[in-house]
Amino acid sequence: MQSAGAITNATSYLLSDVSKHLFEKFLLLQILVVIFLYINCLMIFTFLKKDVFREETRYILFAQTLIVDTAFILESNLLAVGNYFQYPVNMAICTLSLFTQNFFTCCTPLTLVAMCLERYVAICMPLRHADISTSRTRLYGLVIIWSISSIIPVFSFIGYWAAAPPYALFSSAVCNTETVLIKEWQAHGRAVMYVILFLFMVIIIVFTYIKIMTAAKAASSEKKKSTKKSLRTVLLHGVQLFLCMMQFFNPYIEMAYWKVEEITLRNVRYSNFIVFLFAPRSLSPLVYGVRDEKFFIVLKHCAFCGTDHLLSAVFKSKLKIRPV
Repeated sequence: MQSAGAITNATSYLLSDVSKHLFEKFLLLQILVVIFLYINCLMIFTFLKKDVFREETRYILFAQTLIVDTAFILESNLLAVGNYFQYPVNMAICTLSLFTQNFFTCCTPLTLVAMCLERYVAICMPLRHADISTSRTRLYGLVIIWSISSIIPVFSFIGYWAAAPPYALFSSAVCNTETVLIKEWQAHGRAVMYVILFLFMVIIIVFTYIKIMTAAKAASSEKKKSTKKSLRTVLLHGVQLFLCMMQFFNPYIEMAYWKVEEITLRNVRYSNFIVFLFAPRSLSPLVYGVRDEKFFIVLKHCAFCGTDHLLSAVFKSKLKIRPV
């Protein structure tokens, strides 16, 4: 009896230790999400603050990544909270949530590719940049990004409801990607489309990088600085793209741990969320928000709520803005 009681106490202690460990990770995730949302919201406010940012293609694309990433992290965090507490959700709501999440997932890397193309046009075709980068072209570009971003979510949405039993509409389950992958052809179809999309984007980024690198070698000493900065920007976008696309394979990585203990599966999901979902979207503020001189000046001013008196007259004239 004593040994049985000791085993029970040891088991209870182990479970409480595991629960504490999971709660600490969950709490850390919420802190990271709050910090991320604060930075992104501050940058969105900075973008809306000045007309000069709303007139340039690269800033408009940057703003789209901020808005999409903010919505994506908010929704992903809500799903993570539901998974942590094992809260069942109606399947109609779950599939709609996963539809929008997949849309945001595809939209960010496609926008990064568009930003690389914009840098390619600005560096390699400077005389045609003003003619190409017009409001109409921007609108067409955004529509193309949104249309391509909808292909995989539509396939997943239709695929689930085509394979799901009739009573699924009124059923509830813990909402995650695996819940809607009820047939093998759904998983294989998604994987094939993700691979095609990934290769398509990689080819464009490599093409733009090579072209900008060639232009950097032929550029004059005055233009070398901006050209090299564009090269670093494209390279950073390539890193973002790689991390963003790796998240497409998260469900398949997690499948390998389905038959092991739950704590291991939760740790894998937590690591995937931080490395492949959170990290690449945290790079966007660094790439443009901090590295871009004009944007950083206004961002710093907004961050200090207008109390930052380091905005010199030189910078203000450069931005063509009046004192705030």
